[in-house]
Amino acid sequence: MGSNKAVFLDRDGVINQTVFRRGAARAPQDLAEWAWIEGVHATLRTLSARDYALIVCTNQPDVVRGWQTREQVDAFHALIERELPVSRIYACFHDHAEACECRKPKPGMLLQAARELGVDLAGSWMIGDRSSDVEAGRAAGCRTVLMRGAAHVEPTSADHEIRMLSELLAIIL
Repeated sequence: MGSNKAVFLDRDGVINQTVFRRGAARAPQDLAEWAWIEGVHATLRTLSARDYALIVCTNQPDVVRGWQTREQVDAFHALIERELPVSRIYACFHDHAEACECRKPKPGMLLQAARELGVDLAGSWMIGDRSSDVEAGRAAGCRTVLMRGAAHVEPTSADHEIRMLSELLAIIL
């Protein structure tokens, strides 16, 4: 593909903190609930300075479920783009039943980013807090890191596991 290396990042639970609602870890509903994950700014600045493209790939089914508006999601993504050195944000707004190619654990968002941005998937990483993130990264041919946090996470086949985002630097660099 390309020669660019990338770090693909899930959004909720990796970039921002999740909110416990409806019996599970969920996306924040508005900017008042938004809180950054500790260390996200410094970690992503360091990766960007080392020439990694930073690409957010996030499932956002709450829009189709009627729990959140597209405008709220767009506001979060505008905030991320203002504060973090991300190259692009890809979002899947489908729910499980729609069987799309973009919803993780399928690798559609990662493959689209690789095509559009010339990313070398074998030299890239997928960071997420759920097994679906790890599976998407594996399916795309990336190395994978599971961030254990608020979301209940079943065992995965991730290459590495971390508890704090800053631990990523020792693994990737």
